[in-house]
Amino acid sequence: MVKIDMETKMKFLHGFSHKTRIQILESIKEEEKTVSQIVDDLNGNQSNISQHLACLKGCGLIVRKQNGKYVYYRVRNQLVRDLLTMFDVVLEDVQNDIACCENHID
Repeated sequence: MVKIDMETKMKFLHGFSHKTRIQILESIKEEEKTVSQIVDDLNGNQSNISQHLACLKGCGLIVRKQNGKYVYYRVRNQLVRDLLTMFDVVLEDVQNDIACCENHID
């Protein structure tokens, strides 16, 4: 296995560190969508959603595809979908302990 440096890991994990980005990932987890569809799903505004999409793309979590005048976004691959599912599995197991984390936020 290739050793990944800490800076790269932190950039990757940054994609998961905001509520809107998690909502976007969940929105496109199973099917690709346009920005407008994502905005509708999240009841957000296009500028804000576009900024988060750029972050997710920069973190390597999503890809975009131009189709005529529309740009479609989707989760990069099955590994990212599996990771999102694994988050849910782990969170179900540890959710009662997460409250303690709030006491240690700087």
